[in-house]
Parts: sequence; structure tokens; C-alpha cells
Amino acid sequence: MKYALVTGGSRGIGRAICVALAQSGYPVLINYKGNAAAAAETADLVRAEGQTAELLPFDVAKKEEVQAALQAWMENNKGATIEVLVNNAGIRNDVLMTFMEDEQWRSVVDTNLEGMYNVTRTIMQPLLMNRYGRIINIVSLSGLKGMPGQVNYSAAKAGVIGATKALAQEIAKRNITVNAIAPGFIASDMTQDLDQKELSAMIPMNRFGKPEEVAALVKFLASKDAGYITGQVISINGGLYT
Repeated sequence: MKYALVTGGSRGIGRAICVALAQSGYPVLINYKGNAAAAAETADLVRAEGQTAELLPFDVAKKEEVQAALQAWMENNKGATIEVLVNNAGIRNDVLMTFMEDEQWRSVVDTNLEGMYNVTRTIMQPLLMNRYGRIINIVSLSGLKGMPGQVNYSAAKAGVIGATKALAQEIAKRNITVNAIAPGFIASDMTQDLDQKELSAMIPMNRFGKPEEVAALVKFLASKDAGYITGQVISINGGLYT
């Protein structure tokens, strides 16, 4: 069995990614931190596409939790491999750096950057032994251009971008691609506190993106057709920043 693992898969972009990968034929492991009800709804959507869904609750920022959950899954599913990993879990805690508390810095960096490392490192050895795989990191427009009020988030996502480019070179010979997707403003739980009408006026396409549009790009990068694309950061932002 070849599985796809999506971190932060319970809602928004993560949920759309889980459904898209199910449509590609993958059984999906849905990671979530706290919202079990939303994760169960995502699992139902995956099953509606004819694929199995399994919930994996853990906090990506906590290395011990990540290792315990994933190693237990691998032990209980000998012969199965996680072929596609989508590092989607992320949080925002926006504030000007002048007023930023240490915890606001640490929590955002730990979830967005450390979380990507914790999950990827834990499944790296089986992935290398399989000699095929797809790692897709969801980053952000903030990690490319920087956004005022998001020094923590911009730093974390920029770190993931650097890691994406380096890791892609390390494991390309094993037929494993590593790419990043940098969404702009996408209508989701993470952006529900933003003024969509005001911000849409700044976007050439004059609207926020949809989670399904990001998921469609994930679906392509996870496919065999994308086998010669690695180390790339692909923006999906309606023309806001190119």
C-alpha cells in the first residue's frame, strides 16, 4: 500500500489536499492537532472518493509526539509506505516585531519550520529505501517577499523554502522530488480574520484563491508527470507577487 500523509489535514487547504490525493488513488493519513470533529469530516470526504482514510493526531511541533505516532503507524503497517508527504500544518500569530513576545516567535517557528523537519526526518529512511517519493511543502507568499506584522511567519516559511531547495538536491538520485507551493491569499480558516474585500482589490485577479486550486497543484506535483520538477517554489497568488 502506498499512502499519502497530509499534516494539518483537518480543514481548509489541508482538507482540499486530502480529497485531491484521494482522487489520485492514494489512501490518506490525515494529521491534525486538536480538532477531531473536523478531521473526521475530512476522512468522510476521502472515503467518498473511494479511498481509505486514517486519522493521526499529533502536534508537529513536538518531536516526541511525531516520532511516537509515525513509528507506531509504520510498525503496525509493515509493508506499507508513505509515498507522498505534504507538510501543510501551520499557524499564524501576527504582531509587529516591536511588540512580539518570545512565545509568539517560538510557536510560529516551531510549528511551521520545526514541524516540517520533525515529520520529514521521521519518515526519511523508509522513503529513501523505497527509492520513490514526493515531498510537498506548503509555504507562503510571506516567505518569499516578507509581510509586515509577520516577521515570525515570514522567517519560518522562508526557512522551509531554503530547506526545500537543499533537501531536493540531497535526495534527487533516489527519485524523490521536493517542492514547495507558496499560496497568496486563500479563502480558508487561516485567513478568515482578514478583510477579504479590501485585500482583493490589491490582487490582479481581484479575488482570494480557493483551497481546491492549491490542492490541484499538489495533485500534479504528487503525480509521476511531475517527476522532473524538484527544488522549486511555485506561487499561486492571483498575480499579487511574481
